[in-house]
Amino acid sequence: MILRGYQTGMVERAQKALKKHGNTLCVAATGAGKTIILSALAGKIGGRTLIIQHRQELIQQNLGKFQRINPAWRLSLFDASTKSWNGDAVFAMQQTLCRHTDDMPAFDHVITDEVHHIVSPTYRRIIDVAKERNPEMMLSGFTATPERADRKTLRAYFDNVADRITIGELVALGFLVPPKAFIVDIGVRERLDAIKVPSAFGDQSEVADVLNTVPINQEIVRHWGEKAEGRQTIVFCSTVKHAHDVCKAFTEKNIRAEVVTGRRRTTRGRRFLRGSIAGLPGSS
Repeated sequence: MILRGYQTGMVERAQKALKKHGNTLCVAATGAGKTIILSALAGKIGGRTLIIQHRQELIQQNLGKFQRINPAWRLSLFDASTKSWNGDAVFAMQQTLCRHTDDMPAFDHVITDEVHHIVSPTYRRIIDVAKERNPEMMLSGFTATPERADRKTLRAYFDNVADRITIGELVALGFLVPPKAFIVDIGVRERLDAIKVPSAFGDQSEVADVLNTVPINQEIVRHWGEKAEGRQTIVFCSTVKHAHDVCKAFTEKNIRAEVVTGRRRTTRGRRFLRGSIAGLPGSS
């Protein structure tokens, strides 16, 4: 596989940063091809590699991309159903791995996808044990969103950013369609601004208290009809209940919609991609 120019550049800069610092952070906007980049970086660094991920449905997809970049590598899985340390590269689910750190072998290179999650206690345990097993271990992190709304930083693990590719750069290079943004005023801006930490990583109940009302949900459906009727749509909601209530607002107008949560992400997500669902309210 031939990498795009910006992907090759990020790999080269990350490789240099790892050799100099032993750690590095790569910031790549959605659509930049993080899996391709981290796979190419792993191939350049070599050694036994651990790739930590936090969503099961991404493992098989990312494993396949990794194999295309590094066809000679032996790959293995460590998740709820399969627990193997035998690969040159091990793709591991964070939720499973954190319960089996006593058995974890030494790795030369640990790569964390969606690395903004690394400040959680389970991730910290995994990284700390990996460093105990091999004090010379290199640590790479990939994310599109390094700035957390709860203001927790990643500096405990990364003292440098190797490279950053933004949505604007991807649009300018012709790899992404220019986005169009519409701001809908539903009269709650001041109440939302008063919430101290409206974070995707924390409690969203205060956000839901403001947004999840029948009139507001009906307004969302009305504005969707004006701006996006007939287009496949994802509606991000603050809580699972909020998602169900927004979904109800759509279906009451005879618009096909279903709720996607962490438990039903894979099946319904695939149906959405096939075009069998029009609106898709969801909450993680």
